[in-house]
Amino acid sequence: MDAELYMRRAMELAAQAAGLGEVPVGAVIVKKSTGEIVGEGYNRRELDKHALAHAEIMAIDAACRKLGGWRLPDCAIFVTLEPCPMCSGAILQARIDEVYYGATDPKSGAVRSVQRMFDLPYNWQPEVISGILQEACSEQLSAFFRELRARKKQQKITNG
Repeated sequence: MDAELYMRRAMELAAQAAGLGEVPVGAVIVKKSTGEIVGEGYNRRELDKHALAHAEIMAIDAACRKLGGWRLPDCAIFVTLEPCPMCSGAILQARIDEVYYGATDPKSGAVRSVQRMFDLPYNWQPEVISGILQEACSEQLSAFFRELRARKKQQKITNG
């Protein structure tokens, strides 16, 4: 399986989120045996005014609908940012086999950074592969926040 190919697609989805003013996080779920993308998502929390509208949740929802069940056997998820506790819980519930992520999240990452949820004795433990296109994923997030800060500063000057 070409991890970089799928992570690049997740980055394209993250760019769509950024274009909507959302934090640029994208997620792709792939059926490992066929290489088919069965679910995609990007952050939509601001747009949808919904706390659950994280990229991973959106991708899991799409994959469950496409495959016709709540379990996602033979699937891997590719996400541009280390999953948070909520998304890690959803990954466990969906029984996703493998988790690939790009950038670490030192503030709320629940895979390796703040917590290690997949190491706990739940009835499911996915394999974790971190650092896929890490620099590119990190830069995508950093650029978004740099631009956001610059816009806010300019607004303050203009309105000030």
